[in-house]
Amino acid sequence: MSRTTALEILAVPGIPMIEAGDDLAALVAEGLARASLKPRENDVIVIAQKVVSKAEGRRVDLAAVTPSARAIELAREVQKDPRLVELILSESVRVVRSRPNVLIVEHRLGFVMANAGVDQSNVAAPDGPQFALLLPVDPDGSAAALRQRLATLCGVQPAVVITDSFGRAWRRGTAGVAIGAAGLPALLDLRGNPDLFDRPLQVSISGFADEIAAGASLVMGQGNEAQPVVLMRGLAWNAPANPAAELVRPAAEDMFR
Repeated sequence: MSRTTALEILAVPGIPMIEAGDDLAALVAEGLARASLKPRENDVIVIAQKVVSKAEGRRVDLAAVTPSARAIELAREVQKDPRLVELILSESVRVVRSRPNVLIVEHRLGFVMANAGVDQSNVAAPDGPQFALLLPVDPDGSAAALRQRLATLCGVQPAVVITDSFGRAWRRGTAGVAIGAAGLPALLDLRGNPDLFDRPLQVSISGFADEIAAGASLVMGQGNEAQPVVLMRGLAWNAPANPAAELVRPAAEDMFR
């Protein structure tokens, strides 16, 4: 890991409400230009999952969802709309825990998370048709495509991290995590590097992309801030890139499954 001594976390202004089919990378490039922010090598563009999902057409009209018998039964237990529960089950491989107002599942991508990332906040006005938003089909692929498109538009290829907010099993409150990444080591293996006394690190593996996501979420916010894209500048790394999928702990290493 190269040394980082200062870090800038800058909201990219003027990102509009995103619709299915929008060229998200072009809107990011326009926002960067508007703020006179010219991307540099080792810059990271951090993008909230919701705008990626919206651009990729992952919004679902609940009126078109017919809940199964299993969804209806589980919805009764967790006190949620059966149509939402049906979407959650469709995105999941198993239910991990359930109780009133809580539904923890293993997402098809391996994430253990609440509601499989299916969400209604900041998706549509509450007084109109009801919609829910699903995670991108392939967040790492989405990050790679955005990075390539930004390279074409900006002449520089910044790293890209796609973020979501997760709860933690042992701590209260949500924090930003990376669900997609391209152009940087999402998981950074520091084992063998020296500590201050030249002792080699034995177990230190850094969730580098998660740390980036958590920092960016301080600027993005969770409510009506309307700042879904952040430029992070000042990071340095010299390890090869790997995707956010590397952050998911394999079942064989998971002592709590």
